[in-house]
Amino acid sequence: MKITGVELLRVRMPLRAPFRTSFGVAHTRDVLLLRVVTPDAEGWGECVAMTEPLYSAEYVAGAASVIERFLLPELLRLPRITPGAVGPALARFKGHPMAKAALEMAVLDASLRAQGVSLADHLGAVRDRVPAGVSVGIADSIGQLLDEVAGHLDQGYLRIKLKIQSGWDVEPVRAVRERFGDDLLLQVDANAAYALTDGRQLARLDAFDLLMIEQPLAEDDLSQHATLARQLRTPICLDESIVSAKAAADAISLGACSIVNIKPGRVGGYLEARRVHDVCQAHGVAVWCGGMLETGIGRAANVALAGLPGFVLPGDTSASDRYYTQDLTEPFVLDGGHVAVPRGPGLGVVPLGEVLAELTVSKTWCAGG
Repeated sequence: MKITGVELLRVRMPLRAPFRTSFGVAHTRDVLLLRVVTPDAEGWGECVAMTEPLYSAEYVAGAASVIERFLLPELLRLPRITPGAVGPALARFKGHPMAKAALEMAVLDASLRAQGVSLADHLGAVRDRVPAGVSVGIADSIGQLLDEVAGHLDQGYLRIKLKIQSGWDVEPVRAVRERFGDDLLLQVDANAAYALTDGRQLARLDAFDLLMIEQPLAEDDLSQHATLARQLRTPICLDESIVSAKAAADAISLGACSIVNIKPGRVGGYLEARRVHDVCQAHGVAVWCGGMLETGIGRAANVALAGLPGFVLPGDTSASDRYYTQDLTEPFVLDGGHVAVPRGPGLGVVPLGEVLAELTVSKTWCAGG
């Protein structure tokens, strides 16, 4: 495949409501999109890096810079560009998995559109729709939290994930359990906000029959996660720690987790995400698809990935209106607690031209070879 050029677009997406985690409060989503142009088709990619390097070392402006200065020129030097060649071609550049993932995603989309093949079929999806969960940020009060959870359950979401941090953990979980009962699929996400010395506090969550505690400790603390896992009845799920299929295998062998959250941007792309899935499935470890407040472009790819057989738990595959009043694509909607897997060529979605034009704050065109 020959690339005519690549356009980098910075898009400002207002959130429906502020989203608060242990990283801080987000009011907007600063999105980097890539449009890969070939003689046969266009492809779209979305970078999931945040505005600031809080979730990981990557951030949006840095991702745009590294793509423009290093990754794209290296890729364009290839005599023939295929999706499978993107990762190996960029491997000599250390880090930047989210930037690499966005570039691979756009190349994948263009290649599959030209072939008339959906991303879901290419990855090996076995479902036409996937169960949807929703992530609930840290609220200002217990009452506000309960109202928000009630609203999501009324919409039909099948699983609730509560963000937690020190001082906001046991009591909000207790309140949700008491209000909505033991049948609610409920989990918590710490985003690495705790230390191993907090084990006794985290063990208090065992009383609430949670699906999992996600990433309680720092991302490089696999051995300490293994120690904590032996202290808790609640399963530990790893997120930030799982940066590759190898990392997943290491974590599983150490006993650091029994569930894995797969985020394609974090592991460097959807092809590596499929390899993480395969490793976990081979070891009997459940996986689910995490979210990074993606627009409909990234959400389409995540939903396709979540159609693979090892994704046995509801993921953060929320409908578009969970975060955005107006999505960049035709909206993803919730139907009976599920979201449909796109089956059109490539991602199966494209940006809405007028909406994209209205929300785009800058563009950079990089000519191909």
